Amino acid sequence: MSEETTAAPPVRHWPALDLTGVDFDPVLSELMREGPINRIQLPNGEGWAWLVTRYEDVRLVTNDPRFSRAEVIGREVTRLAPHFIPQASAMNFVDKPDHSRLRRAVNTAFTTRGIERLRANAQKTLEGMVDEMLRDGPPADLIDRVLAPFPITVICELMGVPATDRHTLHTWTQAILSSSQGAKVSEQAKRDMEAYFAKLIAERRGATGEDVTSLLGAAVGRGDITEEEAMALAGPIQIGGEAVTNNTGQMLYVLLTRPALFDRLRDEPELRPGALDELLRYIPHRNAVGLSRIATEDVVLRGVRISKGDPIYVSYLAANRDPDVFPDPDRIDFERGTNPHLAFGHGPHYCVGGMLARMEQELIVNTLLDRIPTLRLSVSEDEVPWRRGALIRGPEALPVTW
Repeated sequence: MSEETTAAPPVRHWPALDLTGVDFDPVLSELMREGPINRIQLPNGEGWAWLVTRYEDVRLVTNDPRFSRAEVIGREVTRLAPHFIPQASAMNFVDKPDHSRLRRAVNTAFTTRGIERLRANAQKTLEGMVDEMLRDGPPADLIDRVLAPFPITVICELMGVPATDRHTLHTWTQAILSSSQGAKVSEQAKRDMEAYFAKLIAERRGATGEDVTSLLGAAVGRGDITEEEAMALAGPIQIGGEAVTNNTGQMLYVLLTRPALFDRLRDEPELRPGALDELLRYIPHRNAVGLSRIATEDVVLRGVRISKGDPIYVSYLAANRDPDVFPDPDRIDFERGTNPHLAFGHGPHYCVGGMLARMEQELIVNTLLDRIPTLRLSVSEDEVPWRRGALIRGPEALPVTW
């Protein structure tokens, strides 16, 4: 931190854009060029908020207790989504030390061992989906056949959701992650999902399983967390699990529209771990920005005074294109070497399911490259439909042949 040396920049309006392909948001590009710290006004909520885009600043804000998620509760901070119902007990809106307590309740499911216990079954599930697609023959929609059902199956297994309920959970998630059906539909889906998990967790109060709802039931039974906290923990984990569909959809779109990259990964499997990290760095995971924080005291950042009570956003997308950290950031480089991308966030609110998402992406990319080496788009790249009104970016369908 340093002394205040710079006046506040002007407030820039950031409209909701329905971007297609993996085009980088043009408004965010302008903001990054204008300076390291900006002020933005998004389509919903009230007022304006600060925005930081440089890698080191993003890491600082996300790890600094002076910027609080809990203080967002009850505030109509300017935001992208029309619907926004933060819960005081949700892990996304809790600061330390409560955040650590909540995270402990589910940590066992997200350790290396917890994720690895899912691998064999996940691979078997994936192979079955690919078998069916190959048996039916081309053309096929890769989203419909693999990229949507596979993450749903994996996250529901991790959560302990019975197979009979998976379609319902998927429907709710899609409504929550989109503004295209209106705020009321999204809000009702969120309430329905909360009620579902409250019931499931209550049924598992004495459970000893390793799935998330059993862990939450046991934690409530021990008095480590409340029933409301358990319910508020379950929903975001379930929803986050389905973001893999959109992220892998973007990854496959990149590989299928740049056949030289596809061929390299098919022929040089040793490149794949680094390539996955590079694709995670490169793809624009979301539209605009995610959740804000509130400054709990005056903070001077880059010579600009952020006053107590001011809302502030970070852009992980911008941080992943910071040329000081990633030389030639707009180029996909599978041999980039060290790649400290922030695709799964940073600090206490680092994505709890990051390791799970990484495993799923690895299985999907490896299986498709190895089993369908001639995979290609069956339409031109500009005919691929993209999700509209989505908070998480991704193709709506990915028509392929082989």
